Amino acid sequence: MFTMRFDMRAMDGPASARGLYEAALEMAAWGEPRGCLAVQVSEHHASPDGYLSAPLVLASAMAARTTTLPIQVAALLVPLHDPIELAEQMAVLDLVSGGRVSYVCAIGYRAEEYAMFGREMKGRGRRLEACLQAMRRAWTGEPFDFEGRPVRVTPTPVTPGGPMLLLGGGSPAAVRRAARLGMGMITQGGDPGLEALYRAECEKAGTTPGLFVHPVGDSPTSCFVADDPDRAWAEIGPYLLHDARMYAAWFGEDHSSVTRSRAEDVASLRAEQGNYRIFTPEEAVEWIRARGVLLTQPLSGGIPPEKAWPCLELLADRVLPALAGD
Repeated sequence: MFTMRFDMRAMDGPASARGLYEAALEMAAWGEPRGCLAVQVSEHHASPDGYLSAPLVLASAMAARTTTLPIQVAALLVPLHDPIELAEQMAVLDLVSGGRVSYVCAIGYRAEEYAMFGREMKGRGRRLEACLQAMRRAWTGEPFDFEGRPVRVTPTPVTPGGPMLLLGGGSPAAVRRAARLGMGMITQGGDPGLEALYRAECEKAGTTPGLFVHPVGDSPTSCFVADDPDRAWAEIGPYLLHDARMYAAWFGEDHSSVTRSRAEDVASLRAEQGNYRIFTPEEAVEWIRARGVLLTQPLSGGIPPEKAWPCLELLADRVLPALAGD
């Protein structure tokens, strides 16, 4: 019925961060018995508003607070990391979560992140492939050499072959890479021909097509529920605008994404009817009936928890009961 995404931006500054992290853990625990389909956590670095930089740590904490809730790290910027250390951390997280954590692996697009980790932007696609191959090999538990280093990763994951890995991206090159590696894919929308390209490339590579999620058009990922949308926009709109403007600045002019906003103020963000939506309970019911799921981002932009909880509680009290018989 609904998902929750957390990127842990804090528009109000570092002083608000602890409360946001506490709320994220509470919300994950709250969502599990109420039918939340999954929670997602993200990764970026060197962001002035404190964007989540250690998603596996937060995913581990969420796994400890839940028992069945699927958790997805989307996206994990694999080329920034040492793949052997990453494979070890992911194997342990797979064990402690009972195989509930999956990953959308991506190359990233911000030069400052690569500079921070001493990595080269050029060739990051090739590094992603090398890292993924090394991680898969590491999860066998057998010794091998990687970049001249002797490697043996233990313990091995509980999931045979290792945690579920999908590829993220929105370019033809990313689609070809996913097909070549035998991976499913989640895109950011845009070119409607990417799915056909993916299936053709899978056939060419002799791999089995996997899950291919390609948002098109009207696909908001930051949805909220409020009895009075006008009041809600006045209260949380500045946080949504902060989130939208930060992503827009990172994307630049050439980045294609169906979630991108060009709004400069709260009124224009609302008028876009784009990625950020505030529904009445009745509208949310109809949306879920038509689309199957409501994608929420409860703490978007660092919304204070006391303003975020009423939206979730309204979802649980008025929306989900109306859908119980569907």
